[in-house]
Amino acid sequence: MADPAMSVTPYWELTFDADGDADGRKRDRLLAGVVEHGIRDLVVFAHGWNSDRSGATRLYSSFLAPFPELAPAARIGYVGVVWPSMRFSDEPIPDFPRAVAAGIPPLPALDKDTRHALLETFPGRATVIDQIAQLLDQQPREAAELDEFGRLVRLLVDVLPPGPQALFAADTLAEGVPQSEPMMVTGSAAEVCEEFARALAELESPGGAARFSLPNPWDGAHELLRQATYYAMKRRAGTVGERGLGPAVGQLAAAAPQVRVHLVGHSFGARLVAFALRGLPKGVRTVKSVTLLQGAFSHYAFAARLPHDTRAGGVLQGQHNRIDGPLVCCYSRHDSALGTMYPLASRMAGDARGATADLAVGRVLGVKWGAMGFDGVQAVPGTKSFELADALRAKLPASGCVNVDAAQVVRRGGPPSGAHCDIVHRELAHLVVAAGRIR
Repeated sequence: MADPAMSVTPYWELTFDADGDADGRKRDRLLAGVVEHGIRDLVVFAHGWNSDRSGATRLYSSFLAPFPELAPAARIGYVGVVWPSMRFSDEPIPDFPRAVAAGIPPLPALDKDTRHALLETFPGRATVIDQIAQLLDQQPREAAELDEFGRLVRLLVDVLPPGPQALFAADTLAEGVPQSEPMMVTGSAAEVCEEFARALAELESPGGAARFSLPNPWDGAHELLRQATYYAMKRRAGTVGERGLGPAVGQLAAAAPQVRVHLVGHSFGARLVAFALRGLPKGVRTVKSVTLLQGAFSHYAFAARLPHDTRAGGVLQGQHNRIDGPLVCCYSRHDSALGTMYPLASRMAGDARGATADLAVGRVLGVKWGAMGFDGVQAVPGTKSFELADALRAKLPASGCVNVDAAQVVRRGGPPSGAHCDIVHRELAHLVVAAGRIR
């Protein structure tokens, strides 16, 4: 179906709520449309953190624009996945200039756009959000107020059982038991805020004077709020992928078995499409490629055993074998959201060791707590590795995991996210086409 806001056609949307329930009318339009248009290859893109549908649509339109030229003879259809995520207003939107909008206060105050996004993303929590905003604005000096801030953040992102989202936070399993809730929302908020503040200061001034001064813990409180909401988005992404997108792909396979599906995800959207593999009905083999762009989940998610704990494995172990084609993971060392903040937040699941010393000497906590989008798939035997330019020249493997170092193009962006959102590049669109053998 044509959409004036999109660069490509035919284009459809799949919309899911936080529990993975689909908008049935949009799903049915997709199922009927692919048959009507004689679609052979269907590219399904899931956004990561975002504030609204319009932001997702701009991303999809920009990223997908090169596809008709890259595969001019292919009968391609396009799907944008819309799910309830959010973006802090001080973070860039992929391929759009970083906004220095009038009225956005410096950290740690909560600006009106981020407050609005929180209200949209966490409905029914307006009182909690108001109290959080008030503390960020006042910045009281007492450590007890930082702990109160932590309590409010925990209230904001809590999911009460028996809702399905509580089951989807883990990236790894230890003897079948998921990771615990992260210490950043259960431990001492004052200590967590101080640690985040030091990490932010180091990102702003690596190796500089920041290490010799005491950063404002309320800068860390703002980061705690950001990371806690990302934890909620991570949980939602798994829920939407397994309970929503996976079954939808199964319905598509039943309605149009000739359609070759190519899943693409950015950030937590990469986690969403990866969990969709776990939600595929038995016997469905229509997913021909999966491309993860700066994936914001553990680089061990597909591992059968973790190098540092052989009793544990990834929550998605073996799921890449459900793809009738390759799983391609793009990563970049310029992604500081995943190189520094992600492992720091992940380490706060309860490890007793501090992170500050590692950050101060320019190392990341990636060996144990790393993310897909920073150093690729880890601990999966047979994984192939390429530089981006080489991957585009070579014939990519027809199956298995493939790591692609995309740092030559994924490199723009300042702290705290770095190049995390710098994904709108023709080379990456070309990689999706090559991975899926779309022609």
